[in-house]
Amino acid sequence: MIMLFLADGFEEIEALTAVDLLRRAGAEVMTVGVTGKTVIGSHGIEVKADVTAKEAAKRLAAGEVPEMVVLPGGMPGSVNLDASPVVDAYLRAATEADSFICAICAAPFVLGRRGLLRGCRATCYPGFEKDLLGAETVDSGVVIDGKRITGRAMGSATEFALALVAAVCGNETAEKIRKSIIA
Repeated sequence: MIMLFLADGFEEIEALTAVDLLRRAGAEVMTVGVTGKTVIGSHGIEVKADVTAKEAAKRLAAGEVPEMVVLPGGMPGSVNLDASPVVDAYLRAATEADSFICAICAAPFVLGRRGLLRGCRATCYPGFEKDLLGAETVDSGVVIDGKRITGRAMGSATEFALALVAAVCGNETAEKIRKSIIA
């Protein structure tokens, strides 16, 4: 299961591009509303999450370990993700299980503050580099370093989402989707 976390103020393009392309690839994606079942993006678009943070916490407590955790950026969405104990619990579980941990735009700072990018190459929205503690910051649209995938900004959303697809569904599937969307 892929868990993609939404918090009020999330960047809509980053979140929904990832959900869309992963689901096109046949991956099982669950959106988690950190700030409620209905989450409002940074540009006022309302999205109904599949489950609430409380429901996601129950799944984790029951032993459901994610194969991937995805954090879209946006402000104050990234700050809201950073403050969430459920996001924190999923990041710990994903780390322990050696699952993929992915973030784009401002959200890599959530990983950086927890030391989850230490020793990794990573990218983020310009200005957040100082929060990527122990990471080698790279000026690139998407950076893949082992089980860590980071994206720079909304302009990299499709490339980021295709990297997620490649990670969980394989390069061939990612290329088929790339061609089908003419990216």
